[in-house]
Amino acid sequence: MFPIRDHNPSRKAPYVVFALIALNVAVYLYGLAALQSPFALSLFYERYAMIPAYLNQGGGYTGLVTHMFLHGGFMHLAGNMLFLWIFGDNMEEEMGHLGFLAFYLASGLGAALGQYFAAPFSPVPMVGASGAIAGVMGGYLLLFPRARVDVFIFFIVFFRILVIPAWIILGLWFGLQLVYGVGSDLSGGGVAYWAHIGGFVIGLVLTIPLWLVRGGPAYWSRVDGHPPHPKTQYTLRQSSVPTVRRRR
Repeated sequence: MFPIRDHNPSRKAPYVVFALIALNVAVYLYGLAALQSPFALSLFYERYAMIPAYLNQGGGYTGLVTHMFLHGGFMHLAGNMLFLWIFGDNMEEEMGHLGFLAFYLASGLGAALGQYFAAPFSPVPMVGASGAIAGVMGGYLLLFPRARVDVFIFFIVFFRILVIPAWIILGLWFGLQLVYGVGSDLSGGGVAYWAHIGGFVIGLVLTIPLWLVRGGPAYWSRVDGHPPHPKTQYTLRQSSVPTVRRRR
């Protein structure tokens, strides 16, 4: 189950979102082209990933920022960029280009610190933009709790697209991170659930001043938790491709 789009159109071009996606893709392609050996990949991660054990030794501070532009595989990259594309444009429109960039980087930094405090002696490199994007999701939840989100559900042979309010899908996502985070093995690899939790909380907290400027609870009352502009209407149209019947 994962979101594929929202019904919350942005009225301005999200240039920072475009740039972040382009930068993440460029770094991934660089890795495919230049890091051909396990040794080269290990050295690259050692230099640019966030490694909690290195922070304890007084080094590796650049990894607090650079980790959010590295990815461990194509699906890791694709999933993160999809979430950034869905939720990032509206946050950039509300915060402005430079404000959103600072917010994104601060959320990523908060995510890295969340994972560090959960496992401060771990030698496992942490990479990925998901912590920073979790911050975007936290801010989106505060500003647009009832925005409609199309969610693709796939279970073996059953699949369907459902329209679900943002507060349900994002609240469920955060709840799962808490459950998995509490039960995760922090000494090994895998998903950095505490980075997701830290990024989400930091993003939500950093959005509170903007929410208060908009009116706080009065803003929710005014727009009923929906985006403060007409939502996108998606309709299904009959295909123009002619039907070809099989001969008997």
